Amino acid sequence: MSDRFRLNLAQLNPTLGDIPGNAAKARAAWDHAKRDGADMVALPEMFLAGYQTQDLVWRPAFQADLRAALEGLARDCAEGPRLGIGVPLSEGGKLYNAFAVLEGGRIATVIRKHHLPNIDVFDEKRLFASGDICGPYRAGPVRIGTPICEDAWFEDVAEAQAESGAELLLVPNGSPYARGRYDTRMTHMVARVVETGLPLVYLNLVGGQDDQVFDGASFVLNPGGQLALQMPAHEEAIASVDFVQGAEGWRAEVGPRAVLPGEWEQDYRAMVVGLRDYLGKSGFSKVVLGLSGGIDSALVAVIAADALGAANVHCVMLPSEYTSPHSLEDAADLAARLGCRLDEISIEGPRAAMEGALAPLFAGLEPDVTEENLQSRLRGTLLMALSNKTGAMLLTTGNKSEVAVGYATIYGDMNGGYNPIKDLYKTRVFETCRWRNANHRDWMQGPGGEVVPARIIEKPPSAELRADQRDEDSLPPYPVLDAILEALVERDLPIAEIVAQGFERATVERVEHLVAISEWKRFQSAPGTRLTNRAFWLDRRYPMVNRWRDRR
Repeated sequence: MSDRFRLNLAQLNPTLGDIPGNAAKARAAWDHAKRDGADMVALPEMFLAGYQTQDLVWRPAFQADLRAALEGLARDCAEGPRLGIGVPLSEGGKLYNAFAVLEGGRIATVIRKHHLPNIDVFDEKRLFASGDICGPYRAGPVRIGTPICEDAWFEDVAEAQAESGAELLLVPNGSPYARGRYDTRMTHMVARVVETGLPLVYLNLVGGQDDQVFDGASFVLNPGGQLALQMPAHEEAIASVDFVQGAEGWRAEVGPRAVLPGEWEQDYRAMVVGLRDYLGKSGFSKVVLGLSGGIDSALVAVIAADALGAANVHCVMLPSEYTSPHSLEDAADLAARLGCRLDEISIEGPRAAMEGALAPLFAGLEPDVTEENLQSRLRGTLLMALSNKTGAMLLTTGNKSEVAVGYATIYGDMNGGYNPIKDLYKTRVFETCRWRNANHRDWMQGPGGEVVPARIIEKPPSAELRADQRDEDSLPPYPVLDAILEALVERDLPIAEIVAQGFERATVERVEHLVAISEWKRFQSAPGTRLTNRAFWLDRRYPMVNRWRDRR
């Protein structure tokens, strides 16, 4: 029997529900593996369906189409390397998150996921049945154990497979990006390698799906935890890994080890990929957004240019009497630096008409936030009209600080189909603009250099809905607000602990109150790229009506 085994790792980007397209990608990866002389090619968790399916996976017709596509792949890939692919499979009245190994024209092996995650964005216990822990399967000269994603975060599955004869662990994953997630994955996988003494292959999806971005960054570890292969983050790639059997068992020969980017670049690329794939997989190729001359819309415009190219980004300035001259200048400067189209539509005419129509009903009432919100809603209506007419998706531009405390107008500046910076606090918006000004990468379709004018970064933030308005008129300074939000939202700290860090109790209580009463706005907000483990939507689920407040 041979003492060598070649495995191809296909770190690819599926489209959820595009079963024929995903099968074609799998077939192309198999063709590549056949030319490469590989013994097996593997694709990540749930690849044939795309991930995450949510309740779509319960549709009987969807399950039938998946089964037919899997059997078709088995027939098409009969003469050549084995093909391992993640797929939801219905068997005996139960639905499993499975990994199928195709060989000789048939489905030779099915591994069923045992540990079903029920945290963060995952609710697999609701969707799937738990499979029994199973032993290894033979792939030519080697016996492979396959813990599926969450199975490798616990020691029992890998340990049982090693004890029953596995010589190599292949872990297919659908692990979405979150800041710091790579180190967490590596810690768990090194633990499995140390416990079992076996080499381990970690194979992850890449690409965006709704709010989640799968970052790839697949890797191979040898016993002892030595890194034998590191695939790039956020890129489709196929890697060839040669395993050699020696006196101490199977070991991976050292291959390319990509250098993973730092935290700021990973976040930025996730926002670019998330926007690109949300649009592309939804059938959109162009975007429109309101460019105010402020930092949030500036960053969204840059992200859009990097995702789609400047020619596909339409910026619109919608000034009122409160729009400062420097905002007009800064918006024009940014659009020119990016090479984006910029149009201007004054809202003064529509505003006068709307206020005139409402005047009889508002008689005797003092002007207040109603008139401010009217401006924002007029802008939202005009931008949605442009979106409808041109087929460009409207992007909304609220950062996580604003989304958290409701400092945004429902049916106004919250209008839009996607928000790339939804999970980015305001203080990180500033730093991200500085990072992008100082860095340019080949994957960015926008221009290099200082694309965000310095004045946009340096000037005090303002909604410009009334004279001399500043965000700090309504909110604590952003460094203070973001620190409190990080404690409340990301870590669920009690009010007393936050106050003990040096913040005024009245300020902390007010921020907590704003977060609580804004839940209904977030419920209606556009999806946006998930960057943390506490992104608004699936990570953090609160009732819209809730009178409890922490007053200990």
